[in-house]
Amino acid sequence: MESILKALALIADPYVLAVIAFSAAFGLFVGAMPGLTATMATALLVPITFFMPPVPALAAIVTASAMAIFAGDIPGALLRIPGTPASAAYTDEAYAMTRKGKAELALGAGVVFSAIGGIFGTIVLVAAAPLLAEVAIRFSSFEYFWLVCLGLTCAVFIAQSAPVKGMIALFLGLFVATIGLENPAGLPRFTFGTTDLMGGIEMIPAMVGMFAIAEVLRAMARTQAHLPPPQPVTGSIFRGQWGLLRRYPKQALRGSAIGTAIGALPGAGADIASWITYATSKRFSKEPEKFGTGHVEGIVESGAANNAAVSGAWIPALVFGIPGDSITAIVIGVLYLKNVIPGPLVFEKSPDIVTALFVIFFLANLIMIPFGWAAIKTFKHILRIPREMLMPIVLMFCIVGAFAITNSPFAVGVMLVFGLLGFLMEENGFPVAPVILGIVLGPMLEQSFVTSMIKSDGSFLAFFARPIAGALGAATILVWVAMAWRGFRRFRMGGAPAVSG
Repeated sequence: MESILKALALIADPYVLAVIAFSAAFGLFVGAMPGLTATMATALLVPITFFMPPVPALAAIVTASAMAIFAGDIPGALLRIPGTPASAAYTDEAYAMTRKGKAELALGAGVVFSAIGGIFGTIVLVAAAPLLAEVAIRFSSFEYFWLVCLGLTCAVFIAQSAPVKGMIALFLGLFVATIGLENPAGLPRFTFGTTDLMGGIEMIPAMVGMFAIAEVLRAMARTQAHLPPPQPVTGSIFRGQWGLLRRYPKQALRGSAIGTAIGALPGAGADIASWITYATSKRFSKEPEKFGTGHVEGIVESGAANNAAVSGAWIPALVFGIPGDSITAIVIGVLYLKNVIPGPLVFEKSPDIVTALFVIFFLANLIMIPFGWAAIKTFKHILRIPREMLMPIVLMFCIVGAFAITNSPFAVGVMLVFGLLGFLMEENGFPVAPVILGIVLGPMLEQSFVTSMIKSDGSFLAFFARPIAGALGAATILVWVAMAWRGFRRFRMGGAPAVSG
């Protein structure tokens, strides 16, 4: 109790509260700008934290990252441009709701269930950090291989209406992930002698291109008569949210739990949690046929998972000094600079700071609702801009965001190429989300597979030898068999061909 009172006293300092308010606004702005990620928001704050005591420094990073993860939903719902990779999984769903005049419900679900997921993740962080970290630390390359395989299976769930096209899109993403020097052998692959390709294809420009630039091209290719603008956001974003919570409590809880667990796995993070929970939501939904047409259920579950994963990623970072994602990798450096050494002894040596950190997490997720409401009220006015004026502005922001990734025109070229590719794919019925999923998980798949084969001296049985790996492997294979059996039954019963659905 004494440490809690001391922590509350530290946070009640007007300077700390001002830092939290500024960081919240900053995180919302960065997260809502296509191409500017939550990691970038954190990295931009690091130089400022050099001049801060430990508590406000941690408050700035925690608040900005939590806000940025949520803010990626805003351009996703309004313009079909995910502000952050964590929002990409359900961008099409949210945008479809906006096209149907339900932007308020989509955006409200994003902010409310992000806050719920964040609070759930924080409760787990406070109550079970050592236990979950102990489980996460046991993950080796074998467990990661099966986890990635399970994540890649999401591509088929996402594209159940056209599974073969979904698989083609997934393999295209996996191919893109092989480009460059970032492979176990360290050899240049598919670079064609181009220096810029040796670093591989950056995921952010590719994602912005396939979602945003494709939308710009689509607007150019069709007239206003064929492409009516989305309905404006006119009502309250909180109307109907209590009904969603009563209707989908299981989904909110499941998304929060899965997001926290995945966030606690080193290197996973909110991006993977979002894809897996959206696919899980569709798999266990009573109305799977509605997914992709503007159905809020997937947003409820994935939105909760996003911010739950942010909290979960701090579990291995705080207890073992192992980053759960790119944000906590930056945080560990900040902690060392502040002479707060992450590890099992941090709870004994710096109890006030750790307790203050927990309180900051709760506060950041609580203020997400009013700050998120203000951000949505601000950004919604972009829908009033005529489409022929809006799309050039979108294009400008996309170019700036892509250039900011590497400070190189090459990233802009990558974005434009993937934009054209995304446009052509969607015009021919190929989903673009599996491509992004393949780019995200491809390097981890190859690295974990090659490392595991070296460890096992080429034995595939080793992938099932460890208890957690065996359980994940069995679960993954069962999912594959179930999917194949269901496709075979549909074919035998005279359903739609597998190529088209």
